[in-house]
Amino acid sequence: MARYDYKCSSCGNVFEIEHSMSVHPKISCPKCGSHAERMFKTYGIEFKGSGYYNTDQRGRLASSTGK
Repeated sequence: MARYDYKCSSCGNVFEIEHSMSVHPKISCPKCGSHAERMFKTYGIEFKGSGYYNTDQRGRLASSTGK
């Protein structure tokens, strides 16, 4: 189950609903009962440290095998 944020088109209320990713239900606002639209948010991902990139592994493999 995934959690999605919805915003009411009438009163602007923002709320969270949990449902499976394959379902696209018609959601009503719990405050006023009007139609609510799913909000799309962008989340930034920041990779810090070593081991996240393919080039980070090359140095370890060469040094561990003695080549």
